[in-house]
Amino acid sequence: MYPAVLIVDDEVSIIDSLEGILSDDGFEVMHAFNGYEALKMIEKQSPDIVLLDIWMPGMDGIETLKEIKKTSPHLPVVMITGHGTIESAVDATKSGAYDFLEKPLSIDKIMVTINNALNFRKLEEENIYLRKKSIEKNSITGASPAVQKLYGEVMNSAPSDASILITGENGTGKEMVARTIHQFSLRPEQPFIIINCAAIPEKTLDSELFGHEKGAFKEARSKNKGKFELASEGTLFLDEIGDMNIKTQAKILRTLESKTFQRIGGGRTLHMDFRLIASSNKDLEKEIKAGNFRQDLYFRLNVIPIHVPPLRDRKEDIPQLVDTFLDNLSKQSSENKKTISENALELLTAYEWPGNVRELKNLVERLAIMVKQDMIDIADMPQPYNTEYKPIQITGKDLSIYEDNLNQAKKHFEAQFIKQKLSEEGGDLKSTAKKLGTSVKHIKKNI
Repeated sequence: MYPAVLIVDDEVSIIDSLEGILSDDGFEVMHAFNGYEALKMIEKQSPDIVLLDIWMPGMDGIETLKEIKKTSPHLPVVMITGHGTIESAVDATKSGAYDFLEKPLSIDKIMVTINNALNFRKLEEENIYLRKKSIEKNSITGASPAVQKLYGEVMNSAPSDASILITGENGTGKEMVARTIHQFSLRPEQPFIIINCAAIPEKTLDSELFGHEKGAFKEARSKNKGKFELASEGTLFLDEIGDMNIKTQAKILRTLESKTFQRIGGGRTLHMDFRLIASSNKDLEKEIKAGNFRQDLYFRLNVIPIHVPPLRDRKEDIPQLVDTFLDNLSKQSSENKKTISENALELLTAYEWPGNVRELKNLVERLAIMVKQDMIDIADMPQPYNTEYKPIQITGKDLSIYEDNLNQAKKHFEAQFIKQKLSEEGGDLKSTAKKLGTSVKHIKKNI
């Protein structure tokens, strides 16, 4: 399909001229003589781009543009203006117009502007699609009361620029919550920068956070932007802030209070503009009493507190989480999506999940890889998740089915033995192979 262009102008000669030019280039062309007709045509015909004259009787171009943007915010509109109305055209651009064309119209300028506008719309649509996929990927899965409460807190806090402190046990999904807040914030198209507070070596801390100029120190062979600068206009996520040492906390606090910093070796003062989110798996109030965390930094971070519940407090979400993980795994591997039996789900629901959602995700991934049949059943569940687990016992009854076929009996025992040892090693192929003195390839072949 060729792109559809709507021409809106009260001059018949302009419409006839543009229709001829654009039709010859393969565009589908439609026209309207005033703003009211244009709005009706946009609603019915859904053009890909609008060429809109500024000066028209009744509803002029600026008013029409504003109405178009209310109903079709992503529809590119190019304004057509006569001599002496450039200022109006600039105002129109501020109101959402993509560009403007000045009369007398240049054929080359018309074609370049239209193609640029269509390419811009394509990129905009791709960005919307990618953002939607990112939101889906980082969405908080579950329908339990605990998750609904969490989701409400995220949606209420996301549009503000207030600092947020996310607390919760390891594996509960604190980073996912932070990403969801960013996606629904006023800065979704801007960077989301993570600082792993526990992993920053004190030796390289200043360079990591503030950046450095070329030649600032021996290893500084080029200019480097720090995390604070990279997060400009976006979101800065201080992950596991409770693991940051006191000295580093002081540096972070000074920077947050002044909202300014300098690169190492630089004299220019840079201003910070980012949304601050922090997380911790520790009780920071207890850490403050123990002298391990600064109270003033805590108050600066904890403007909006959000607690992520452990999986044991939202077990009704486990079936949905398992289904989501299996669905994602099937998309990644291009294999048929595996299912899980009700009995197996009951085992998962009975477990206490000290590792929370992360532990569940890892288990589902392991089962999706190791279980060869389409359905994951109770017999496939390793320890400690399977309370009905029993060590292998090869009895005469078991072996009688093979009669005198020693090779088949040996193969049966080996498969059961490897499966048990693999379960004991938590599904770790390399560890099991090392323990049994064999290869990963051999294990895969015999289970």
